[in-house]
Amino acid sequence: MRKLYVIFTILILGVAQHLYAQAPNGIDIQKDHQLQIFRTHSPITIDGEFNEPAWDSAGVADDFWVNYPNDQSRASQKTEVKVLFDNNNIYFAFTVHDSANVVIQSLKRDLGHDNNDAVAIVLDPLNKRQNGFWFVLNAYNAQSEDQLHFGTAITYSWDNKWFSATKRYPNKWTAEIAIPFKTLRYTTDKKLWGINFVRVDQKTYEYSTWTHVPVSYRTYDLGYTGALVWNEAPPKPGNNIVLLPYITGGANQDKQNNVPTKGTFNAGFDGKLAVTPALNLDLTVNPDFSQVEVDQEVTNLTRYDIFLPEKRAFFLENSEIFGGFGAANFIQPFYSRSIGLDKYGNKIPIIGGARLSGNVTKSTRIGIMNMQTADHGDYHAENFTAVSVHQNLFSRSVIKGYFLDRQSFQPDSLNQKDPLSKWGRNAGMEFDYSNLTGSFVATASYNQSFKPGTTDKNKYVEASATYLGRHFSFQLDGLSVGTNYYTDMGYVQRISNYDALRDTSIRVGFTQFYGELNYKALPSKGGIGQHVIDLTSIVTLNPDNSFNERTHTLKYLISFKNTSSFSASATVDEVNLLYPINFTTTGKPLPAAHYNFTQGLLTYSSDIRKPFSLTVNAGGGYFYNGTIQTISGSINWRKQPHINLAIQAEYDKLQFPGQYSSAEIYLVSPKIEIDFSTKIFWTTYLQYNTQQNNYNINSRFQYRFRPMSDIYLVYTDNYFTNPNLKNKNRAVVFKMNYWLNL
Repeated sequence: MRKLYVIFTILILGVAQHLYAQAPNGIDIQKDHQLQIFRTHSPITIDGEFNEPAWDSAGVADDFWVNYPNDQSRASQKTEVKVLFDNNNIYFAFTVHDSANVVIQSLKRDLGHDNNDAVAIVLDPLNKRQNGFWFVLNAYNAQSEDQLHFGTAITYSWDNKWFSATKRYPNKWTAEIAIPFKTLRYTTDKKLWGINFVRVDQKTYEYSTWTHVPVSYRTYDLGYTGALVWNEAPPKPGNNIVLLPYITGGANQDKQNNVPTKGTFNAGFDGKLAVTPALNLDLTVNPDFSQVEVDQEVTNLTRYDIFLPEKRAFFLENSEIFGGFGAANFIQPFYSRSIGLDKYGNKIPIIGGARLSGNVTKSTRIGIMNMQTADHGDYHAENFTAVSVHQNLFSRSVIKGYFLDRQSFQPDSLNQKDPLSKWGRNAGMEFDYSNLTGSFVATASYNQSFKPGTTDKNKYVEASATYLGRHFSFQLDGLSVGTNYYTDMGYVQRISNYDALRDTSIRVGFTQFYGELNYKALPSKGGIGQHVIDLTSIVTLNPDNSFNERTHTLKYLISFKNTSSFSASATVDEVNLLYPINFTTTGKPLPAAHYNFTQGLLTYSSDIRKPFSLTVNAGGGYFYNGTIQTISGSINWRKQPHINLAIQAEYDKLQFPGQYSSAEIYLVSPKIEIDFSTKIFWTTYLQYNTQQNNYNINSRFQYRFRPMSDIYLVYTDNYFTNPNLKNKNRAVVFKMNYWLNL
């Protein structure tokens, strides 16, 4: 296994050297895109009207370039951006030339810019093209914000206070924004910030940017920022101390475990302290996550656990500094859902915790976190520690390392019975290289776990290379995971193999190779936005390098300029099944044997700008020694801007020969969202899942009575789907939190 990995690593390094030699040495967009920022000595009122005289003399950024669907032209509609500052805030004024018929999806916070008429700001105060900030505002003043990091997607997990207002006119709409300096992380000696502006125009389905960002890159890519030029040093942000106390109350009823209805009350707080302008200390005492949306039900027809995303705000903020190791959603040494949640998603009480994160120098970023949980039934108290250091190198590269420690406070009798559960530690290093443009990215990592009594087969290593071209892109990845590589604070998807006959899981390490080749055609005329052909191959080997599994998928996608799309894909699978598996609740498990099967899938999505839109997926084919038929999709109806109704559904029919039985699986998930304003929301989820034998109701009312201060009223109800919708449990919770600047 190790020899194969070494050979693959040498191959990747050879490809890297070849591409690096061919790649441009770098571009300096900031020489051609500079925006002067001047101080205003008069107050700025955030009302979207630009009545203050200071705006007349402010510098202007305009002449935007189209990024999507084709990057070869200027934006069809004009956008102008002005910027000012005073001692407390940095101000932005957007004039967005458009018709009166703007398109938005919702008034909810953290909605993002996709599928909305919206504008956005990309800020890189350190101008290192490594970390930055992202502020989004749609035409109806719904805010979204997040932190940007090397190689990560936007999750809108970072929440902070800023101010905005929009106004709509017959031929344009305007947006006025004030971002407090306390919200940002920067040093006052830096007089050149990275900056870019983004505009989404749904009528023409254009994503445009101030600088020329190629179509292969996200609009918020930090490698393509222009320059914000200060004629004086930025003001000191001053003290930034935030206290966020909360109280909750409610009632719980647990019929499944014969627990009668009982009242509940809880209180705690989060705190934020700016140790330096670029280093932040976060504290939490008795945190409560009752207002967090429930996990979305999914149908699982794989042999492994499904990765579920983190939704708790405390763990999401700055999560990249700890969680940005490994292969996203597949192998992650740090996975925050291991803290305060068991493997079934049940809550484990958290006593408190602290996190120190941010820059200690211009090039060095750290993260230190410690969390303590309490005893809960048979689940014993645990302490979790995570330490991570990131050191920037070259133009856009970073070398980083981590140490993780989980310590259980279970009794000695359990330690002797199951010594592996007493404690677990992980350490590792990773080097992420990117050239200046971001067209070539390479990663190499070494990770090791430590457990009582384990001294071998406890490593995870990986190397990858990615190239992004205008038409051609590819990715190569190779990784090796030892059978004894444990991640008490992490997640490894396929290391545990369930044996349905013995009703147990067996750990089996693996080596996996992944390759993807992507071709993109960009018609300059007509109604087609892009043609995309994508080929992926995954080959997995057992610890002795014998064959385990391979999957090859060929996909064709055509996207239209009216936002609709169509795709067709074919998948060929070959599996050497190690242990018997059962995809149904009845019948005999499929035997451990060699299987070959193929499947096809068709997908159509309609114009999302219309009040009524839909997505339909239809597929089928062979599945192990049987067949599968699948149809799924969603229907959406929108009464802009206040009402969104959606129904997601999936039907799977599995048919196996004779004694192996068959099954029909249903998943239906309606969602009702009513946005009374940008401050008052009511969202209800209904989830009916026969595979999980669960019917869930989750209804949440939210009132944002002040910036970052909320009142929630949440009702949850769970039933068995079979038999006869028997109630499991229900709860009603009231929660109030208040953002207090000290």
